Amino acid sequence: MTSEQGGRSSRSNPGAGNQGAGGTRRRDDSGRERNRSTGRNRTTAAPSQRSRAADPARLVAFEVLRAVSSDDAYANLVLPSRIRHHKLDRRDAGFATELAYGALRAQGTYDAILARCVDRPLSELDPAILDALRIGVHQLVAMRVPAHAALDQTVGLARAVIGAGPSALINAVLRKVAAKELPEWLTELTAGLTDEVKVASIEHSHPEWIVRSLRQALVAHGREVSEITALLEADNSAPVVNLVALPGLGSLDEAFEAGFTPGELAVDSALSSGGDLGRLASVREGTVRVQDVGSQLVARALAGVDISSELKDGEERWLDLCAGPGGKAALLGALAAEKGAWILANEPTPHRAKLVEQALAAVPEHTWSVRTGDGRDVGVDHPESFDRVLVDAPCTGLGALRRRPESRWRRKLSDVTELGPLQRELLTSALAAVKPGGVVAYVTCSPHIAETITVVEDVMRKRADLELLDAGAALDAVSLTGNLGAGNTSSELATNKMTAQLWPHIHQTDAMFLALIRKL
Repeated sequence: MTSEQGGRSSRSNPGAGNQGAGGTRRRDDSGRERNRSTGRNRTTAAPSQRSRAADPARLVAFEVLRAVSSDDAYANLVLPSRIRHHKLDRRDAGFATELAYGALRAQGTYDAILARCVDRPLSELDPAILDALRIGVHQLVAMRVPAHAALDQTVGLARAVIGAGPSALINAVLRKVAAKELPEWLTELTAGLTDEVKVASIEHSHPEWIVRSLRQALVAHGREVSEITALLEADNSAPVVNLVALPGLGSLDEAFEAGFTPGELAVDSALSSGGDLGRLASVREGTVRVQDVGSQLVARALAGVDISSELKDGEERWLDLCAGPGGKAALLGALAAEKGAWILANEPTPHRAKLVEQALAAVPEHTWSVRTGDGRDVGVDHPESFDRVLVDAPCTGLGALRRRPESRWRRKLSDVTELGPLQRELLTSALAAVKPGGVVAYVTCSPHIAETITVVEDVMRKRADLELLDAGAALDAVSLTGNLGAGNTSSELATNKMTAQLWPHIHQTDAMFLALIRKL
């Protein structure tokens, strides 16, 4: 991002983003904190030179961080609305996006730096102050913003939305941060550490348990543990926006005219670094959708695999067992319509079921239906009724950390254990619902062993009428390259060999896992 962002200051609503900025110090009638201390560190700028208003782009980033930390909001849902609210132009929107996402991704590293610069535990800081500090650190160590501009604008933001007292603290802390470049900070933070996981956690801003889990996943899926650095770096890279044109319904011509480039892995796909997708009529109409290419490939793999259903009588019946919010359901629905098939999209939550209906609205309505109910009941309610079943199981989402920067700080190792029973029950239900000769695709957006290979092994161990198909070959068959290398051919375990795993650092996709199971 250019350094031009550093010098601008525009008037904004000073009360915006003030949520969560409470504390025990005295505040004035406007809610701002009064600074009555004579011993505080103060900015060296003259009063006439200090920014007294929040720059709109930085204000948007601050509001996103506040929503994430105080309301458990998702950055990708909050950011667009804040950009529209503050009427940012394309350049400012890009700056706000990098600032918000960058500060969230690197939160672990930045907090480690701040802990060296603050004279109290970070847990004792007002959360709003800590969010402002993270925004300041990201500008200082990771963006092309001059130090004086990063300091002045961040202090101005704090003064406008938090108060004069906190702004003095933020100024003093950020001056300490600015005294060293990021490599110097990383050297200091990792000095004396011999544990590779701890070092990687600090240098690449991932919780230790996630670093350890990803290392294990690489090995289990036939990769080298040395790839962990590339994988963590890929997690910290801004993801490319992927589009898919629904087969037989959508066209990418408008997207290409707007600067998108053809996707390299999947048919009917396009790539872009971002921008306002709402300007594309095809996106607004739902015939072209935003969808990671990994999700596109696993859906196409299920649709393309050969089946030999013994009960087949006319059109095929497909099932998306965990359909919300509807991205894969829409693609599968379009593929089903092309093949003369019909699809049932199941979603247990009513409001998400409505999202599925909206996603399927562009697909001929006679080719699909939405069921609102527990996916674990479908196998009982509709035994041996479907030819193809997708189980896009609820998971930790460790494969999509690029797109959900806050997830790495919210997820806990215990989440893996808690999700395990549900994943097994959903796969068991799907296997009950599929016809003999039909195929179930078990998919997760996580490479964690306990959510992928272990689930498949545990469920298959209880039945003798199942076989694994070659998921890597199925992905190759629907890819443009024909050789994704996602299969686990180096593994000695039969289950691992037949499953497939996509990776951000290799395929530039989310880390999607795929197992294809045929009922005999």
